[in-house]
Amino acid sequence: MSAPVLSIIILAVMFLLATVLPLNMGALAFVGAFLLGSVVLGMSTSDILANFPGGLFLTIVGVTYLFAIAQNNGTIDLLVRGAVRLVGNKVALIPWVMFAITALITAVGALSPAAVAIIAPIALSFAAKHKINPLMMGMMVIHGAQAGGFSPIAVYGVTVNGIIAKTDLAASPMAIFLASFIFNLAIAVVLFIVLGGSKLLSTKTGRLVEQAAESRMAVSVGARAAGVTLQGSGSDISSSGVTAKGTSGSPSAADAAESSGARATVPQLVTIAGLIALAVISLGFKVDVGFVSITIAMVLALVSPAAQKGAINKISWSTVLLICGMLTFVGVLEEAGTIKFVSDSVAHLGMPLLAALLICYIGAVVSAFASSTAILAALIPLAVPFLSTGEIGAVGVIAALAVAATIVDVSPFSTNGALVLANAPEDVDKDRFYRQILAYSGIVVVAGPAIAWLVMVLPGWM
Repeated sequence: MSAPVLSIIILAVMFLLATVLPLNMGALAFVGAFLLGSVVLGMSTSDILANFPGGLFLTIVGVTYLFAIAQNNGTIDLLVRGAVRLVGNKVALIPWVMFAITALITAVGALSPAAVAIIAPIALSFAAKHKINPLMMGMMVIHGAQAGGFSPIAVYGVTVNGIIAKTDLAASPMAIFLASFIFNLAIAVVLFIVLGGSKLLSTKTGRLVEQAAESRMAVSVGARAAGVTLQGSGSDISSSGVTAKGTSGSPSAADAAESSGARATVPQLVTIAGLIALAVISLGFKVDVGFVSITIAMVLALVSPAAQKGAINKISWSTVLLICGMLTFVGVLEEAGTIKFVSDSVAHLGMPLLAALLICYIGAVVSAFASSTAILAALIPLAVPFLSTGEIGAVGVIAALAVAATIVDVSPFSTNGALVLANAPEDVDKDRFYRQILAYSGIVVVAGPAIAWLVMVLPGWM
């Protein structure tokens, strides 16, 4: 058996094990890289480790550490409270505020499950109080998280852009971000119309800010904000580790401040300034996101040492392991000739548009059950030689793949979908709600990749 074929089998087995068992895909990838590299290819461990993505490691650690401090010092609560205040007494705006604030949280560096864990309980409590369709509210939160997920300083964004930067392909971080944002926004508009949002336009209510404070006081920042327990596994955070509401925890200082309507504190203002500085310095002056984010995080730690307590533990180490392991394995795949083998096989099809559609569907179907990050880390490098031929727009294919592999996170088998299900309002039939989410995710898996391909790939404008 040739090395490329064997390596593809190893990759498939890794995905299968990480999907069926609570195993981290990154850990499996390191083992796969070691066995494939040293046993099959005769590579030294130094050569294998040369593929370790040190820059991406620093970026993910820096960005998630910065977000953890922002969460600890109440800045995220401050943003949520400010967004809710903008609603006034217009119920119809509540789903859109939840969409926007979740998008903002992921855009500044939070992982998608972390953002959903924070916002889903608030959103679904509003849905129960104001007779808003819980499916619409829950899916608006998830699509909001995905809308901001490909920001150039977000984890998905830095992962995809980091992979592209190592190739000869033309990079367009903002095009990929805007493609994902607009696509998820369009889905949100359809959800709003189909699931009764138009009926809310004439509905008004009061005390939204106070009700938001009550919702946040009912749960603590982090795990208790979701009413769930999260455990790292084969996915970024495993949906199998999501349990019912009621996880214990103590209210944070941010919760207390929110309940009393306190104004922004100095650390919170410094944090907001730091997030703005991160965007300006890294995007405007092209300075490495990892170094900038870790520097700003340390400044915040010095300004408020108490707020950074426990922040290190909130870094998504399972995601760090996942991405670094997968990209190390992909480097070994390149040494094995797998990437050239797959690219040549696709080229022999003679139908690049069909090949692009197939890649999008593979990403969507696998990602509905496994890690979206792992899928992107595996499929993009495999597609690079095929895209380098210039027969098809590289940016369009990568954008379509990015969208297809992440919009399916509405599935109840993924972490985001499981979080929404776990936070269903008390008066909602859980079995019926599960079937609704499952049916919706089936529609997304079937139609999403095709629509992304039709819009981003087929016209050839990207």
